[in-house]
Parts: sequence; C-alpha cells; structure tokens
Amino acid sequence: MALSRSARLGALATAALSFCLIAAAPAPRPGSEGVGDPYFPRLGNGGFDVRHYGLDLAYDPDTDRLDGRTTITARATQNLSSFDLDLQKLTVTRIEVNGRRAPFTRAGDEIRITPRDALRKNKNFTVTVTYGGVPEPLSGPIVFGSDYGWMKTTDGVFVACEPNAASTWFPASDHPSDKAAFDIRIKAPKGLTSVSNGRLVGTYDKGGQSVAHWRSTKPMATYLATATIGRFDVKKGTTPGGTPIYVAIDPVLENSNNVDVYGVTAEVTDHWSKIFGPYPFEETGAIVDDMPQAGFSLETQTKPVYSAIRSESTIAHEVAHQWFGDSVSPASWNHIWLNEGFATYSQWLWSEHKGTQTARDAFRAGYDARPADSAFWQITVGDPQRDTMFASAVYQRGAMTLQVLRERIGDKDFFKLLRSWARQHRYGNATTADFVRLAEKVSGEQLDELFTTWLFTKGKPALPHR
Repeated sequence: MALSRSARLGALATAALSFCLIAAAPAPRPGSEGVGDPYFPRLGNGGFDVRHYGLDLAYDPDTDRLDGRTTITARATQNLSSFDLDLQKLTVTRIEVNGRRAPFTRAGDEIRITPRDALRKNKNFTVTVTYGGVPEPLSGPIVFGSDYGWMKTTDGVFVACEPNAASTWFPASDHPSDKAAFDIRIKAPKGLTSVSNGRLVGTYDKGGQSVAHWRSTKPMATYLATATIGRFDVKKGTTPGGTPIYVAIDPVLENSNNVDVYGVTAEVTDHWSKIFGPYPFEETGAIVDDMPQAGFSLETQTKPVYSAIRSESTIAHEVAHQWFGDSVSPASWNHIWLNEGFATYSQWLWSEHKGTQTARDAFRAGYDARPADSAFWQITVGDPQRDTMFASAVYQRGAMTLQVLRERIGDKDFFKLLRSWARQHRYGNATTADFVRLAEKVSGEQLDELFTTWLFTKGKPALPHR
C-alpha cells in the first residue's frame, strides 16, 4: 500500500520526535554504593527500590556453614548501567540479572553488578545471588558492646541484625529506608525448628532435612529479618483480640523467670492495638533462645527475639516496636530515638496500665536519679552518633521527651498523636522533623523549643512548669 505525501511527512516527523525523545533520555549510569546514611554511608544502595526478597537458605549447625540463593525483585529508579548490593564476608559464586549471568566485582562489603543490558528506569528486574560460607557476627561498641547478627548457639543460630548485620547472611539493600516483602525458606537438620518473620506457609521433610517456608507480605526493613534455628517448644494460637500468635521457646529456658511469654505477648499486643491503632502485621509472637553471649532482645518483625526469658516490661517494649520501629521505621539511623524512646515510653505506659507506676512517676524517678553532671545528659538524643546510638539516654531521655510532651499538650491530643503517627507513616519511614510537625498539627501548639531542649541540647533540662 502506497503512502500519500502528507502521510510520509507525518511518519518522518513522528520518527524525528521519537529520535529526539530517545536522545533526551538520560544515559544509564551506575547506582550509588550507599544511600548516604549519616552513620552508615555505604549501607543500602542507590538506583533501585527492592520490592521482594526470596531467600533460600541451607544451614549446617555442625560446621556453621550457610549456603544461600537470594532472588531480589526490584524497580529501577534511574537508568542503570550497574548497581550494588551489600554482602559481608560470604563468598559469591554466581549472579544472574533477569535470568542471564552477570559479571560482578567486590570491594569490601559492596558487590558491584553489571547486567548485560542496561536496566531502564521504572522497570522491574530480578537479581539472583548464589553464595555461601560461615557467617561472622559483627562486634564493637554499637550494640552494648555485644556481638550481633548471625550468632551460633549450642543447637543452631540466633539471628538479630540491628542496625547493619542483615548483610552478614544475605545480599541486600541493607538500610531501613528500602523495605520489601519477604519469602524465607530455611533448610536445617530434622529435629530443629526454623523460625522467621511473618506467617509459616508450610514445612516439609527432605531426606534428613526439614524446610520451613515463612512469608512476610507487609514491608519489612532488612535489619528486622531473622532466621533463628534451634530446638524450640512452639505454641500457636490467636490472641483474645484476634491476632494470630506464634511463640517459640528454647526448652532450656522454659521455666526460668516465671514469665508467661505467650500470655504476656498476647495481652500486650491486644492492649497496644487499642492504644496505638490496629496491629500492623500478619502475626505477633516471640522467639526465646538460650543465647547469654548476646544479652539483648530485638524487635524482629512479627516475632521479637529474646536472648533469654525477659521481663514482662521487656515484652511490652519489643511488642510496641512493631508500631514504632517496624511499621514506622527511621528514615536514617540518626532518628533512632523514634524507635527506642517510643518503646521505652510504652514500658511506662504498660506499668501505668497495670497500676504499678504512672508514666509521670517513672519519668521523675529517672530524672531525679541522674545528677546534672552525669554523662547521661551529654548524649544528644536527636542525633546520638553511631557508636552511642543505643546509649541509655536514647531510650530514657527519649521517653522523657514524650512525657514532657504529654504534659504539655494533654492526654487527649497526646494519644491522638501516637495513633496518627502510627497510621500516617504505616509501613514507611519518618524523621524527627515529621514527628514535630505532626505534634504541632495535632495540638495546635508551637513545640520547637520543647523538642530542641529535650532532644538536641546537652545538659540536664529544667523541669517544665505544671
């Protein structure tokens, strides 16, 4: 069929316009090797947004060897010629991008991957990494001087990764600003139980091994992922309020401390659901392991991990984190008080609820116990610095800030603020400035001075006038 002269001219014009649009598109360039976090600049990766992690893990407790195959589904946020993933120590044997083998290089904890074809902005892609080795926990001053990450126990492994240890056992964009859904499959010897986040999809035996498949459909930060393995007594059910619950306890610890972990977790979950708004995830629960070397607990999403049987107050703290830290996560690690100050204040609220001590009395006890020259008052809670990001002041003075705020704006606006905060930033990330703006909006008051004094000014603040 012949084209008319006008049609030919129109076709030429369309072709020229298409050429101009293609020419104007930004050339592919490498994604950044980190997101620029002020405490961990190379954590996370630029140029893409992870949507889903598929982890297939095989663990041998006799040798502590982990073999893994992680498939990441992500969306490119720019035209990418190459991109990075975070992975510490473990040996990578093969990488594929969109099903095709891709070359890679390593520099420290960074893997630089170059796909055969550039990845186009706003398009989804998959990267599959095959790797293995003996994961090494991290150490140093950050987490109370304790090791953290992938930690061997007498019968398996205890996995608690805040703030930067998820990449000790799987390749990731290891920063809380890049949340994703997870499917985690764990193969371990029969007789051991593998517990992870979300809900248990199913288990099956293969030879002398058992495989457990866990699924988290709600967005999760990498540091909140766990793959804790060992001998556990498991109790499952539903809280009185209707939330599924799964609690795994090392039988060595079953009768210590006289804490009903299952009962308290259920009670706390239902109470916080009334105070903070609906429980944000598929399941609540706990993993209690015999891990005295750790000496801490962590709010891993849906199932906090406890290195021993902790107190009722600690359970109240870790379950509160499901709202403050897990669902609403810090945009960067300098905002850590939004996690720890809120969870500590929740402990005070729990004591208030149980009739043992008011939050006001808890505030005054902590305030009065620390003289003005105490080092406690020299931590800048709103920006505590990397090695002191878990200093007691971040917890306690962070909670004090919330009590001062409560007394300033009144209970009605204060509890409305907590619910609004949890609702507006659900499954997302936020900053201290976001919280200050919302507090001012809810209360109708100007609150800059209060937050500057209690979060950003060293020294012991004067008590506010009542």
